[in-house]
Amino acid sequence: MATLNSLRIPALFLFTLLLGTDAYFYSRQSECHFSSNDLHDLEYIDRLLFNKLEFMRYNSTLNKFIGYTELGVKNAEIWNTDGTVERWHKDLDGYCRHNDGIYSTAILDKKNIPKPTIKIRSASHSSHKHTSMLVCSAYDFYPRGIKLTWLRDGKEVTHDVTSTEELANGNWLYQIHSHLEYTPKSGETISCRVEHASLPKGKEVKWDPNISEVKRNKVIIGASGLVLGLIITIAGVVYYKKKSTGRILVPSS
Repeated sequence: MATLNSLRIPALFLFTLLLGTDAYFYSRQSECHFSSNDLHDLEYIDRLLFNKLEFMRYNSTLNKFIGYTELGVKNAEIWNTDGTVERWHKDLDGYCRHNDGIYSTAILDKKNIPKPTIKIRSASHSSHKHTSMLVCSAYDFYPRGIKLTWLRDGKEVTHDVTSTEELANGNWLYQIHSHLEYTPKSGETISCRVEHASLPKGKEVKWDPNISEVKRNKVIIGASGLVLGLIITIAGVVYYKKKSTGRILVPSS
């Protein structure tokens, strides 16, 4: 069998080579990444795959091909020096910027991007007795590309902060959680600032230390019990009046 030293393909190409009952699939996957209306952060990624294995890709930010297998590395070295990289870079404008400009106008400018639901809650801290932990969560946002920042008295907190990755909900929406370890101080203000494409000016949510999660739950439970008791009382009074109205009084001898 001859060895492939170089592989050149058209812009969009997919083939299947059948040998007996086996099938081999070669595909090319073009991606345009951006999170801004003016497309200043636009990035073009083109992946080359064989049987679901990515062996080479083009990255417009680096403006080069990157190989991930022996064949991919060999082709990347050739394509980066023979003028191919310049031809593929044109797709950043011709393919991505052209089409994404249409999508941006038709979708992003309509102000219908799902905005994140933002919540701050306290969490138990098992390893430290004198420190507390807050969790800032952003739910149900799209697209990816969000930033959560903790502020104490208006100043950004850079220490004792950990965050999860943007987690997919499975319905095109995402969620993310940021944790802050801190030692409570009287009179301080703690808030979580969220920046996302759906929030042009960002959004800041303040933490209210006077209403902890436990207190909030107690208030909700107490209020629910009061309402339930009131309903039972009213139902009892109505039932008693109905019974009294239908009763016939017989004089005693």
